[in-house]
Amino acid sequence: MENLMILIPAALLLGGLGVGAFMWSLNANQYEDLDGAANRILLDDDLET
Repeated sequence: MENLMILIPAALLLGGLGVGAFMWSLNANQYEDLDGAANRILLDDDLET
């Protein structure tokens, strides 16, 4: 029973941090260009000198 007094607040804190990080990533427009990184690897941008 004493373990639950530590584990429940710790789980709530970590869950809140996860939700907060997800909300920050939404507000920082991290999910705007999902195809850009996937297509960028296929482009040949090597400069020939």
